[in-house]
Amino acid sequence: MNTTSANAATDIDVLRVFCAGDGRYGNALGVVRDTRGHPDEASRQALAKQLGYSETVFVDDPERGIVDIYTPGARLPFAGHPLVGTAWLLDLEVVHPPAGEVWVRGDGEFTWIEARAEWAPPRTLRQYASAAEIDALEVPEPGEWIYAWAWEEEAAGRVRARAFPGRGDGIDEDEATGAAALLLTARLGRALNITQGRGSQLLTAPGPDGIVELGGRVRLEGALRR
Repeated sequence: MNTTSANAATDIDVLRVFCAGDGRYGNALGVVRDTRGHPDEASRQALAKQLGYSETVFVDDPERGIVDIYTPGARLPFAGHPLVGTAWLLDLEVVHPPAGEVWVRGDGEFTWIEARAEWAPPRTLRQYASAAEIDALEVPEPGEWIYAWAWEEEAAGRVRARAFPGRGDGIDEDEATGAAALLLTARLGRALNITQGRGSQLLTAPGPDGIVELGGRVRLEGALRR
């Protein structure tokens, strides 16, 4: 008899994804490995809202890498930092979000995924003249998902960025946004080294047939029970 219910305590791994070289920063991610207590969309959405991270991942099949991704207010077919983080945590070679098959590789320091920019949700990519202008931006009013960026060193592909989801769900600024990095890489057609938010680092490289590679460092921050 299965005694697990929607009211049972849930263990959640908390990661930081796209950390800086010294392990700081990165975007918080909740990963639920045992989803029996949250079998449906409503219960998963409720937990994601309660946790308040920019995304929470529910792992429906850890061996095949089948995952379900939620913001505090919506279910997503694809998102970058949840897939990089979950692939690192579970040591996966492939991850299956609703959008499609995502291949994974690790090089020791970085975990990389291969994805299509077309899978990313729509974002407004807004270029500014300098990194200083990006740093000085105030959080805009909700309504539009804005990825603000500027060249720090164009020849080297170094970008300064900040992200403002504009959903009105409590996430006023996203610390590190893989999907937006894919879109920017596809638009510019070149490899990028992006510093986002307070100091998170994302690396990208365009590949063949519309594929973009996205990589970053991941750290395990701890665990929660809810």
